[in-house]
Amino acid sequence: MDEDQAEDMDGEEDEDEESADEYSDDEDMSWKVRRAAAKCVSAVISSRPEMLATLYVEASPKLIERFKEREENVKIDVYNAFIDLLRQTGNVTKGSGGLANPSSPLHILQQEVPKVIKSLNKQLREKSLKTKVGAFSVLKELVMVLPNSLSEHMGSLVPGIEKALNDKTSNSNLKIEALVFTRLIMASHSPTVFHPHIKALSEPVLAAVGERYYKVTAEALRVCGELVKAIRPNFDNPPAFNFVPFVQPIYNAIFKRLTAQDQDQEVKECAISCMGLVTSILGDHLKKELNTCLPLLLERLRNEITRLTAVKAFATIAESPLSIDLSPVLEQVVTELTTFLRKANRTLRQASLCTLNSLLTAYSNKISPASYKSIVIELSSLISDADLHMTALTLELCCTMMVDEKHHSNAGAAIRERVLPQALVLVKSSLLQGQALQTLQAFFAALVLSTNTSFDSLLEALLSTARTASPGGPASKQAFHSTAQCAAVLCLAAGEKMCSQTVSMLLTTLRSSDGTDAAQLLSLLCLGEIGRRRDLSSHSNIEGVVIRSFQSPSEEIKAAASYALGNIAVGNLAQYLPFILSQIDRQAKLQYLLLHSLKEVISRQAMDGEAKGNMDLQDADVQKILSLLFTHCESEEEGVRNVVAECLGKLALIEPEKLVPALKERTASPSAYTRATVVIAIKYTIVERPQPIDSYVKSCISSFLLLIKDVDRHVRRAAVSALSTAAHNKPALVKELLPTLLPLLYDQTVVKKELIRTVDLGPFKHIVDDGLELRKGAFECVDTLLDSCLDQINPSFFITPHLLSGLADHYDVKMPCHLILSKLAAKCGGAVLAVMDALVEPLEKTIQHKTKPDAVKQEVDRNEDMIRSALRAIDSLNRISGEPTPRFKAFMNHVVKVGSLGEKYNVVRHESDTLGAGDIMDLN
Repeated sequence: MDEDQAEDMDGEEDEDEESADEYSDDEDMSWKVRRAAAKCVSAVISSRPEMLATLYVEASPKLIERFKEREENVKIDVYNAFIDLLRQTGNVTKGSGGLANPSSPLHILQQEVPKVIKSLNKQLREKSLKTKVGAFSVLKELVMVLPNSLSEHMGSLVPGIEKALNDKTSNSNLKIEALVFTRLIMASHSPTVFHPHIKALSEPVLAAVGERYYKVTAEALRVCGELVKAIRPNFDNPPAFNFVPFVQPIYNAIFKRLTAQDQDQEVKECAISCMGLVTSILGDHLKKELNTCLPLLLERLRNEITRLTAVKAFATIAESPLSIDLSPVLEQVVTELTTFLRKANRTLRQASLCTLNSLLTAYSNKISPASYKSIVIELSSLISDADLHMTALTLELCCTMMVDEKHHSNAGAAIRERVLPQALVLVKSSLLQGQALQTLQAFFAALVLSTNTSFDSLLEALLSTARTASPGGPASKQAFHSTAQCAAVLCLAAGEKMCSQTVSMLLTTLRSSDGTDAAQLLSLLCLGEIGRRRDLSSHSNIEGVVIRSFQSPSEEIKAAASYALGNIAVGNLAQYLPFILSQIDRQAKLQYLLLHSLKEVISRQAMDGEAKGNMDLQDADVQKILSLLFTHCESEEEGVRNVVAECLGKLALIEPEKLVPALKERTASPSAYTRATVVIAIKYTIVERPQPIDSYVKSCISSFLLLIKDVDRHVRRAAVSALSTAAHNKPALVKELLPTLLPLLYDQTVVKKELIRTVDLGPFKHIVDDGLELRKGAFECVDTLLDSCLDQINPSFFITPHLLSGLADHYDVKMPCHLILSKLAAKCGGAVLAVMDALVEPLEKTIQHKTKPDAVKQEVDRNEDMIRSALRAIDSLNRISGEPTPRFKAFMNHVVKVGSLGEKYNVVRHESDTLGAGDIMDLN
């Protein structure tokens, strides 16, 4: 018996006596008061996230203490209140860490864990099934909010799990709750934590695999999957834990389920997945059994009902470091997977591509050329911009096939014939981006290295796809950039000689160009992409040739030349950076373009993992750049100031100790342009991943964000934008400042008459609202804060009057307000319910708004978007648990659900049911 259990037993008698004294009167009805109090605490937890830290100090100890409640209904309400506290903790601390901060709810919860476990262990020894189910529910929520927090308490928890699973009198609900908790705790804790308890846990879990009720069986199989991962977390020799005695019992239990007839679909799928894990992790101890098991999995692969799960199981086996011998079924599996590539089921096609990739990587020498050829034939139809994820998986599989020249030398030829034409169509797509673009580049690099491939013909085919397009227009802009990136990777893969020849050809094209054609645009982009990956200084006066294009009448070509010059400089900073800086000083008319070139240099230097050229920025370079940028902070052109701000922000990522103090100093500048520029600059320093600059920024970010009360609206807008970026990327930077910043931010949501002016346009007058962008930005910032800093926001204070005002504002302001209302309804329903009547009027006006008869299509579409957005918010209000007010009921029955509005509302409600709250919020 461990210490926790001993302490529990010691104190149990005393507490039972206390309980007996406390409830000596059989007629005592005080349980009703306690039950109401628990529900009241729940309501406060749900509606007042900003009080979370206080609730942990004042309410949490009381709730934990009341786990010993004698009246069962009250006890369940106490459990539910504590579960609400844990869920709210998860909501407000999502992605923010917080364990290191003593005032953080997560840190306080961590300190409470021993008390919670001690109290719940006592509840798990109670006779009442309802009590035990409730205790496991609390434990489940605790593990989800604080993963890896129960390592020290496993010894005391295992007896409760065993008892719940072994108890013949217990119902299925208790077993399911116990199994779900076991699965969650095993998935979130280190495997070594469970090694002393594997025997105690495995026996009841394997017994549960044989249960008759399918939900218990399915959950037990999922636990088996985690159990297998835990008993052999790595493949060290000798292993840290002797797992061998458990191999056969686990295999036998799962195999029995795998072969059983007339089973529920969920059980079949769990058995297949679990057998895949067992084979991949313990297969070297099951060599005889594999002859029976693998054909059975192949049979499941051929069954339409179980094939998707079997596809994933074979991927798990193929990726095993044990190199499981799949030769008895390998060719048949590859054949089946190949046929799946033409099925309508998208998920099945994606899984089949991933599994084929794993199989070809691990067993290419055992797969026949005929199988390779069949795969290539199917792949050609899967490359399309209609499904970029599928396209990326397809191209990745092509690369795997081409890399393996040793066993399949004809793969490259087959892919050239079948897949290349589709890849050349794809490269022209305006939708191409992200992983699909990355894999397309890798595809061209692998293709040029495959046997008997002509670099010249491949490059010409690639370049000609873009040359035929017009340099103008949004559709072709991405195509030119995609082509340039693929061409650069192709050249580098082909070797130094081919790369040099290509650069010479591109320069010749530029020298002979008339300054407006597609060939010039493409040549500039290609030079930039090659230049940032390789030093091009061996080509004389390349910078002069590129800068000539700054004189082009085409804006696209001028932007491409700016991009090219900056990226060529990345390849050799010593050679080209001084040229760019000197040109910025001399060429006043070209400053904007040259600053963009400088931005490319700085951006590439600031990127982790990016090829930085031959060297980093030198101190002297940084000083020159700083001097130049600060000079241009006061430029009259907003475009120049924005580029300067981005350059300063990216440069600060490289030299934080120099830049951050210099930026802070200029927050007190008499020039509003300078103040706005440095605030925008600090925004560019706040990126998602941890950076050395974070500590510098945290110490002085208040100087930048407090400019939210600046006299100049442009400065205020910049500060709001910076706050929004910080709240999204690194909420810890601003959390402590929010009590001061939030009232200032809310003030920016108010319509200010002094920012509304009338412009005389001759025959008519036009009203201009200069505060509109600021109000929109302020509401968008609140929306971001609701995701990352919910515990700092008092929803009631914000809803009235600020959100109510926004719901009746301009179209651009209403849209973020609808989204905010949806989030508040989901996260702080009680606060929204309290003011539901006041929300009806602005929402009713919005959904009943009609455009004028002579309105243009764009105006009609905007109005329809606004109505749908408002209906989503109304649907969120309708889903709040609790009794809606009579006015809201009447609004729903007589306005929202009537006529054409009713049809639109039903569509919105169906979307919400299908996609879930998070996806619906994205629709806004």
